[in-house]
Amino acid sequence: SALSSNIRINARWKQNGLTVAGGKGQGNGINQLLDSCGLYVDDDQTIYVADQSNHRIVEWKRGATSGQVVAGGNGQGSGDHQLNYPAIVIIDKERDSLIISDRSNKRVVRWPRRNGTSGETIISNIVCWEYVFVDRDHSVYVSDGVNHRVMKWNEGAKQGIAMAGGQGYGNGLTQLSCPQGVAVNQLGTVYVADRWNNRIMRWPKGATQGSVIVGGNDSGGQSNQLN
Repeated sequence: SALSSNIRINARWKQNGLTVAGGKGQGNGINQLLDSCGLYVDDDQTIYVADQSNHRIVEWKRGATSGQVVAGGNGQGSGDHQLNYPAIVIIDKERDSLIISDRSNKRVVRWPRRNGTSGETIISNIVCWEYVFVDRDHSVYVSDGVNHRVMKWNEGAKQGIAMAGGQGYGNGLTQLSCPQGVAVNQLGTVYVADRWNNRIMRWPKGATQGSVIVGGNDSGGQSNQLN
C-alpha cells in the first residue's frame, strides 16, 4: 500500500509511544474514552475511534487534546441517532461517510461524516462483531464469525451473498472458523483471517473454496504457524 511503501525495511520503532486519543482515565468526557475498540486513521492523521461503552464515534484531530463526537453520543439505544456498543469504524471517502459496525444493534450503519445527526442502516440483522470492508463499488463485506462466513452486500441490497465459507464450522478449504479481519482487492479476491484455524485464506471472486496463503499448520510460534 502507499502507507507501507513509506516505511523502510530497516526501520526501527520508538520504544516510547505518544498518546493521541484519550489517556485521561475512563469516562464519557470529550477528552476520555471508555472501552474503546476499533479505530481508523485518515490520510491527514485524524483518528476516528469506536468509543464502545460510550456508544459513540469520536474524531481526534492530529495534536488535539480532546475529541469531537461525530456519530452517536445520544445514549445507548437503537434509534437512528444512537449507537449500541459500536465495534469498528471505517471511512467511505467517496461518500464522505462513516461505516460503523453497530454491534449490539446487529447492524451496519452509514453516517455522514460532516455534521451528521443520524445514520442510515445499510445492513440489518447481522452479528457483526468487528470486521467490515468497503470496496470501490461501495459494496460492504462483513466477517460473520457466528456463521463462519464472509458476506457481501451490494449497494442498496436487502440481502447479502456469501463470498467465503458458509459451509459450517471446520478447517476444510470450503470452510472458515470464526473469521475475523477481511480485505478485498480490486479483482474481488477476498483475504480473510480464519481465526480458529490459525491461517489466512484467499478466496478468488466466484470460487467455491479458498486456499491457505499463511499458516494453517496448527497454532504455534514457528515460522510457518500463526496463533
